[in-house]
Amino acid sequence: MAKQRKIIHVDMDAFFASVEQRDFPELKGKPLIVGGQPDSRGVVAACSYEARKFGIHSAMSSARAYRLCPQAIFVRPRFEAYREASDKIREIFWRYASEVEPLSLDEAYLDVTYTEAFNGSATLIAKAIKNEILAETQLTASAGVSYNKFLAKIASDMDKPNGLYLIRPEQGQDFVSKLPIGKFHGIGPATEAKMKNLGIHTGNDLRQKTLTELNERFGKSGQYYYNIARAIDERPVRSQRIRKSLGKETTFAEDILSIPELTNILLGLAEQVIESLSKRNMQGRTVTVKVKYADFQQVTRAQTLEHSIGFADLQEWIPKLLARTEAGDKPVRLVGLSLSGFDLPVTVEKRQAQLDFKLTWK
Repeated sequence: MAKQRKIIHVDMDAFFASVEQRDFPELKGKPLIVGGQPDSRGVVAACSYEARKFGIHSAMSSARAYRLCPQAIFVRPRFEAYREASDKIREIFWRYASEVEPLSLDEAYLDVTYTEAFNGSATLIAKAIKNEILAETQLTASAGVSYNKFLAKIASDMDKPNGLYLIRPEQGQDFVSKLPIGKFHGIGPATEAKMKNLGIHTGNDLRQKTLTELNERFGKSGQYYYNIARAIDERPVRSQRIRKSLGKETTFAEDILSIPELTNILLGLAEQVIESLSKRNMQGRTVTVKVKYADFQQVTRAQTLEHSIGFADLQEWIPKLLARTEAGDKPVRLVGLSLSGFDLPVTVEKRQAQLDFKLTWK
């Protein structure tokens, strides 16, 4: 009989902001925003719990955050400090877990199924990890403990900050049954609205739908929704991931309407992407152009070729893909370019998503 899996999801509490408040004690207890300045086109990368009380959240424009809380303190991000703290935290993870799957600088899944410490109690292991993080970094973390990644992720959000929440195997289905659909990890605002239009408001409502119905409504995601409605998630915790795409993007200080200017910017990004792929001995077959308009609406346009894409191909296809957007008619605040469909997928180092923020901090 297979051993019952024991998965922990650890999520640092207001990570960037907490590092700032730790390093600069005068910021403790104050509404703190890490990100762009309020008079810029920047956005909120993170904020303290004191700031969250005003309705501020990550990805909100800094200007709006300032309107919600004029007394907030805005600081620019210090990614090196966050990376240093993250490295120490991951070192602690490896003391207990057989597999560690970082999702970003401040959160990770841990598989402790075969960990013998604390007689194999995942809850006590999670508590020990939290205590060691606090002792060695002066930062607090919240942890969720369960038998799969989906439930562990949700559990870590149940008792923030500095929380520890357990969902036992016999509790899984009942827990999911009562959970509002908007709380499901993997169901965003658009999908939530679509589900509610179909009368799906809770996990129990979702469970009433057949796999065929879900596949018809949600395509390839149907199977995932069918499973999580039943508290089923067989995804393993993987210490390494296969990179599916590689890209670059940039946010402008001022909106751009000129197609030639946007084309040149995308070609500049293309050079960087090609160089990055070359260093990894990788080649892609699909190019994707991303455009975000001044009204924050976002579109992507992609083209797959029969051969590996070189810079000459990008010179040809970037204008064609850009022409399939409303760029030139609508002002643009951000463009991005990525390559995917790799001929030689390779294993990459630990993911550090927060370091990939392409934000304007002016």
